Amino acid sequence: MKVLVLGAGEVGFHLAKRLSEENQDVVVIESDPERADFASQQLDVLTVVGNGASLPVLEKAGISNASMLLSVTSKDEVNLIASMAAKKFGVQHVVARISNPEYYGEGSVLSQEQMGIDLMINPERECARETFDLLRSEIATDVVPFADGRVHLLGLKVKEGAPVTGKTLAELAKDLRDHHYATVAIVRDGKTHIPRSDSKIHAGDQLYLLSPTAEIEDIAPLAGYKPSRLRRVMIAGGSAEGEYLAQILNTKGIECTILDRDRRRCLELAERLPHALVLHADATDLELLEMEGVAGIDGFVAATGSDETNLLSSLLAKTAGAQKVVSLVHKFEYLRLIPRVGVDASVSPRMSTVNAILRYVRRGHVVTVAELTSTDAETIEYSVDEESAIGGKMLREVHFPKDAVIGTILRGDEIILPRGDDRVLPGDDVIVFALPAAVSEVEQLFS
Repeated sequence: MKVLVLGAGEVGFHLAKRLSEENQDVVVIESDPERADFASQQLDVLTVVGNGASLPVLEKAGISNASMLLSVTSKDEVNLIASMAAKKFGVQHVVARISNPEYYGEGSVLSQEQMGIDLMINPERECARETFDLLRSEIATDVVPFADGRVHLLGLKVKEGAPVTGKTLAELAKDLRDHHYATVAIVRDGKTHIPRSDSKIHAGDQLYLLSPTAEIEDIAPLAGYKPSRLRRVMIAGGSAEGEYLAQILNTKGIECTILDRDRRRCLELAERLPHALVLHADATDLELLEMEGVAGIDGFVAATGSDETNLLSSLLAKTAGAQKVVSLVHKFEYLRLIPRVGVDASVSPRMSTVNAILRYVRRGHVVTVAELTSTDAETIEYSVDEESAIGGKMLREVHFPKDAVIGTILRGDEIILPRGDDRVLPGDDVIVFALPAAVSEVEQLFS
């Protein structure tokens, strides 16, 4: 499949890297010659320098025989024009990154259908939703729903003295035989391991678990945490992500305080969010945080436009006693830094965009796909049909790649922790955790 990626920024570069690793024919269009040259040197892709909203540039990139266009520049107008032009050229699938809700909100004279765009993604809104999911669980560093919310992937760090420390997965399976947890990855010293039955869990490990939603609350004490409720949240920064999050919190009846150093922005937020307390204040002022009661806050979210400010305010809030701290991160290279410095979790509007696009790119047998912040791996939910290569076979008979693992089989209302003598049947949904090198091989088994 030929894919045109418009924009070689963080999002476009990451998407092009993922798709090229899976042997897709990728062409990147970038207006900045230096950025285009960097992408050309780092990735196995063809690059075209020019404005993606220009018809000659699109034609030079080969849009007439492309199957998909991913318009992910930071400029909504460029993404819209390129997307509409792509449809005129006959491109089957068109995806656009659009931040301004005026282009697609209720009452807009332009609709997604009128513009011919198959998928429009608002990074800030997607990020706010992910942030709320993280706040609801004190233990989670990542949280992704699968199977229409019946199963969740949780990332969590094991505390010192937790009941699971020092035990192998085989031992835990015996101890927790009434539960349906599947440990699909262990991140230790920055390296992601696909665990086996004899893999042992250590304090400080970052675990990724697949769990039925109804059993998530039971995980906290196993990893050394105490259960908690989300009642009060403080948001540092009146960014679009912060505003969207405040709207979500309001619908859930959760008390919300917003701090922003821009007086004009505070007045705007106070008018739009009548149920939130909006304060003209600097979230990097520790004395002010303490005066506003950050020590009694259930959740603190640093959501300014500066990664450095977010990191500093997150550390101050954690030091002052905030229970769960989530930091907004724009630069991909900072994502792995967050857990190392003591911040509980991170969210990225750019990573949210990547995940939303990957879910669309891998349609067909793929139901859901999620890329995580602290590992290169992906979690993919596949739908099995009569033509799937894996269908009907015992798992012990399947040559499954070593860098991937089947975490859960969903059969109707039943959630199955797979064993070697289990079979994957047509109609099942299967959740797989895979490192990048194994994704292509895994997809062949389910195609």
